[in-house]
Amino acid sequence: MDVENKRTPSKEEIDEESRRVRRLRIVVGLALQVIAQGGMPIEEAHDLAAATRRMALQLFPGKEDVYDLIYRPKFQRLINEIYRVQ
Repeated sequence: MDVENKRTPSKEEIDEESRRVRRLRIVVGLALQVIAQGGMPIEEAHDLAAATRRMALQLFPGKEDVYDLIYRPKFQRLINEIYRVQ
């Protein structure tokens, strides 16, 4: 990609992306906390993780690979630990 073709994002664009990132962090954190409490069936924990992924992809379309790299392992580790899945 040419450096000349890159444009600098506006302050509004940067602020909007910051809001989306903050929203994603809050939702992921809450979902992880709910799962960590262990009071739901494992199927519901998987459903919550899937719903969190869908929300993340609504906020950041086309970023499936990034989500799968950063957040999927966190959900898998926690579910494996809480529900003692091998």
